[in-house]
Amino acid sequence: MTGKILIVDDDQALCETIEIDLKRHGYKAVWTTLGDEADALIQREDIDCALVDVVLEDVDGIEVCKRIVENRPDVPVIAITAFGSLDMAIAAIRAGVYDFINKPMDFDLLRVHVDRALKHRSLKDRIRTLSNALDHAKGFDALLGASPPMQRLYDRLARVSETDMTALITGESGTGKELVARAIHNHSRRADGPFIAVSCPALPDTLLESELFGHVKGAFTDAQTTRRGILVQAHGGTVFLDEIGDMPISLQPKLLRALETRVVRPLGGDEEVSFDARILAATNQDLESLVEEGRFREDLLFRINAITLETPPLRDRGNDILVLAQHFIDQFTKQTQKNLRGFTEAVAQKLLDYSWPGNVRELRNAMERAVALTQHDKIIVEDLPDPIRNYEKKPFGICGDSPELLLPLSEVEQRYIRHVLQETGDNKTLAARILGVDRKTLYRKLGK
Repeated sequence: MTGKILIVDDDQALCETIEIDLKRHGYKAVWTTLGDEADALIQREDIDCALVDVVLEDVDGIEVCKRIVENRPDVPVIAITAFGSLDMAIAAIRAGVYDFINKPMDFDLLRVHVDRALKHRSLKDRIRTLSNALDHAKGFDALLGASPPMQRLYDRLARVSETDMTALITGESGTGKELVARAIHNHSRRADGPFIAVSCPALPDTLLESELFGHVKGAFTDAQTTRRGILVQAHGGTVFLDEIGDMPISLQPKLLRALETRVVRPLGGDEEVSFDARILAATNQDLESLVEEGRFREDLLFRINAITLETPPLRDRGNDILVLAQHFIDQFTKQTQKNLRGFTEAVAQKLLDYSWPGNVRELRNAMERAVALTQHDKIIVEDLPDPIRNYEKKPFGICGDSPELLLPLSEVEQRYIRHVLQETGDNKTLAARILGVDRKTLYRKLGK
């Protein structure tokens, strides 16, 4: 972290020494030996953190801390105290100081305290913008968030909604693919028609065929009446085929023919029935890999992905994580009639650091649990589920610190490919795009 630090201490030599040390490590710094000048400096300068000695010659240092906290609550104050000054420390806490550093001063430790204060301020700034972000977030229908990946998605959604083409929505589980499909429907000329969603893996083969295409009386056991299929029921509207990658291979040719001819033959029937419904499909799998494995028809893939929309994973959406968390807290607070004011800075840091393998669905469940369990006016770290509370962000490492631990280039490449595949949920198409190679090159490297 970098920022401008205000130093208030009646020892000029110490002020100059702190300034030199901070500037050497990339910070900016201004100082004064007079407590009365601190107010003017903090109003005139763009200060990010203040270091204030609680014992000053001209005024009470505690009073200086208090004035800074009252006039600039966004600026964290670190109080400089002498060892054993317990009463002074208590007074500083009451004045609203963020942290303490003791004299004689350890400059390495001082920079740790300053970094922590700057991160604290950054988080407070991000949290402070949440209410405004929720009121003015550029969303699309029920989708929420203003991050660059979501803005790109909104732009494509606006254009796709104007067409009547079949579209494939890709993305990890929990990223909101059905919300995307509903948004397309709601902004299309079919908005007044029905929107019918069907989960392909949730139904046995025969039942899925019957759901999609319908059946006649007596077509199978328990078929007591003739029933129209979803494709016909959705006349004038939209059919959403969720997780189409799990559709049985035996059923795929019939779906392909229906998409091409716009007619269906009910199970056990002799006559074809026309339908007028837009088809949207979604998958969290790499369909091209399924094609190569013989589990998905290539001609069906070509037919459904005339337009492809990718829903970004939550970990790539930055501040959207906090916006969505606040949105869910507000939602569940109304349901439980609790009086909650959001979450602490420590919770915000945990939410931003976590990798969110379950994406928005996992975030929603975590906030629902936290609202139900909390006994405070804000969500605290202890209210979070164990995986989020105990998560520690680890950088991706490829080498050691000494020559004997350095890796050959081939091993670095192998490790990075494995890392990208793990982060993309083994989606080889996405992994190849991230790595900047074509799929055949990726498969060749994996073969090695």
